[in-house]
Amino acid sequence: MSRRSLHTPAPDAAALRARLDRARSAAAAADTDALLIAPGSDLRYLIGQAGGSFERLTTLVVPADGAPALVVPKLEAPGYADVPTEELGVELLTWVDGDDPYALVADRLGKPGRVAVSDFTPALHVLALRAALGEAEQTLAGPVVRELRMRKDAAEIASLRDAGAAIDRVHARVHEWLRPGRTEAEVGADIAAAIVEEGHLQADFVIVGSGPNGASPHHDVSERVIEKGDVVVVDIGGPLPAGYNSDSTRTYAVGEPRDADVAETYAVLQRAQAAAVAAVKPGVTAEAVDAAARDVIAEAGFGEYFIHRTGHGIGLDVHEEPYIIAGNALPLEPGMAFSVEPGIYQPGRWGARIEDIVIVTADGVESVNNRPHELVVLDA
Repeated sequence: MSRRSLHTPAPDAAALRARLDRARSAAAAADTDALLIAPGSDLRYLIGQAGGSFERLTTLVVPADGAPALVVPKLEAPGYADVPTEELGVELLTWVDGDDPYALVADRLGKPGRVAVSDFTPALHVLALRAALGEAEQTLAGPVVRELRMRKDAAEIASLRDAGAAIDRVHARVHEWLRPGRTEAEVGADIAAAIVEEGHLQADFVIVGSGPNGASPHHDVSERVIEKGDVVVVDIGGPLPAGYNSDSTRTYAVGEPRDADVAETYAVLQRAQAAAVAAVKPGVTAEAVDAAARDVIAEAGFGEYFIHRTGHGIGLDVHEEPYIIAGNALPLEPGMAFSVEPGIYQPGRWGARIEDIVIVTADGVESVNNRPHELVVLDA
């Protein structure tokens, strides 16, 4: 059975080489002899190709001291043909069925004292690597790699701007599909098609939460028929060809809302989201941004209805560091990108959320989403 990796534009070799150099330095600073990077977004960040994770081992070996090597099954090697291994100083080590790829990694590293393995490496590979590496301590690579990925460079920021503009264009078209008599699933299918039409590779998620379904933050879609007077949460996003993701939520009303408290409650949410965005600047902590939104909602008496963190980082993954949540004392730095998405969810009734992706600048904040934040009341 054949398997195919998704080939999409990658950074130039010089940028990738710089990332690999920083990864080696970060490993050394973390007292780690090597990073073992499995297929996925970390691999894409370092060599420009995400690859695929299967039962055969593929891993990028990044020693703190020495040249990196990409260990890959020979039958999967054509999927990495676009990786400029020579320019990156990465040796390609292929193996065939019957070989022991874990021994290949161990031979490459000698006798390391500590190795860090990608957070989402399959257990079958983690355990086999542990056995092959003998006494080496095994830790997660996430704490090392996230220090590299949290701060976006100029090209990454440009990609996030493109993603924000693309998903804004989809939200601008929601009125074409959202109307009484249609199911959430029907509306969601139209939105998913538009996400691709507006430049994404695919729709990674489409939430259309109408009426009481809007009180479930990760509702998805259902066969519920949208009714006049419904409040509808629409949360959508996906990757552009460069790999960077969009994620934006707006709340709509299909005609005038049937519940008398919608306007007043939504105004609280709007103030909370604006307060959190205004709080973003270098040196402010992630938890302070969360508090800026949460305090407004709590003071208005809706604290129990805000049931998730205020935001998450975004880039090659939809959810990555930094997380905008109570207890995260991480000071914000220029280049950090994350969502600001407070919500108010009243079970059995309705919910609302406003979400923008923002980027920390040298002296403040830039939003890559620029659709209006008001409740969008559609003709019905």
